[in-house]
Amino acid sequence: MSAIRLLIFDLDGTLVDSQDMIVESQRRTFLAHGLTPPDRRASLSVVGLSLREAFTVLVGAGGPVDGMAETYKSLFGELRADASRAEPFFPGAVETVARYGADPGFLLGVATGKSQRGVRHLFERAGWGNLFATVQTADDHPSKPAPDMILAALAETGVAAQDACMIGDTTFDMAMAKAAGVRAIGVDWGYHETAALAAAGADTIISDFAELDMLFEPVPSPRRVGRGLG
Repeated sequence: MSAIRLLIFDLDGTLVDSQDMIVESQRRTFLAHGLTPPDRRASLSVVGLSLREAFTVLVGAGGPVDGMAETYKSLFGELRADASRAEPFFPGAVETVARYGADPGFLLGVATGKSQRGVRHLFERAGWGNLFATVQTADDHPSKPAPDMILAALAETGVAAQDACMIGDTTFDMAMAKAAGVRAIGVDWGYHETAALAAAGADTIISDFAELDMLFEPVPSPRRVGRGLG
């Protein structure tokens, strides 16, 4: 292999199925502000956006966007503290991260609308702290689909755009990848329809992680320690 490949993963809807937590946190947030909660489809349509942008889409720029974002963070944290509500990983996600994380031909990254706190919590659950060479979150960058998170990941790892890809479940992920000049790989088990992913520029859409393996053919080897989330 002539170059290190960087695989940048989205989290919600790609590696972890957080839809129930997201929908319930949104529902409680709307009620706390005296507003009618959106239906499930509308709730999931904004997954991937930073909180402020998500609530702007749902209630409009004139709504109590900042207050709702703060309420949501608080409520989501309360729900996350309930072990019975732990977000399940999608089939094959844990194994795929472990396999690619052990392959010296690859580096792993994250580009997510989650906060650093949310990523850290997830990594602690999964034992992923040392497997990801770069972690980019909504705390530090403009919301998807701006390319900033991917550009930061490329700069941090020193990987060229042509040797990197973004793997995600939303149109925001696909548009972000195209804007950053990296390959866009959509997954069909997440929160946006496959037709929408294709229209947003997906180069490939996979139906399970085995198809990702066929694209890149990782070769198991001793575990490589990455930077992790500090």
